[in-house]
Amino acid sequence: MQTNWTQEQIGAFAKSDDFYISPFYSDGKTPGTPTWIWSVVVDNNLYVRAYNGRNSRWYQSAIEQKAGKIKLAGEEYDVIFQPIDNDPALTEKIDEAYKEKYSNSRYLPPMLEKGPVSATVKILPRNE
Repeated sequence: MQTNWTQEQIGAFAKSDDFYISPFYSDGKTPGTPTWIWSVVVDNNLYVRAYNGRNSRWYQSAIEQKAGKIKLAGEEYDVIFQPIDNDPALTEKIDEAYKEKYSNSRYLPPMLEKGPVSATVKILPRNE
């Protein structure tokens, strides 16, 4: 039973920039419309942030349903979503990962602001 990502998956995720997130709708089984977002890997874990903070529709669905699908590095995965609570050390590591991966983007500064930071989510594989 897989409880975390494999090293091969983590390696692919760290390089990939084709992340689509689809939290389930309220029925708990129908994936929402795929939304393209940024992703980073920190300490062998996969993280995402909502550009529009906690008001983001995908973020609200992810937190409410706690599960969904992602497409990343050419593969689709069933996943669970875990909000990141107040963890300054982890937040700093995630900020640094965003700065490294997306340093050339004009959208980087907003992703490091309070709204998106408060909407950081850890993504883990979901076992049926």
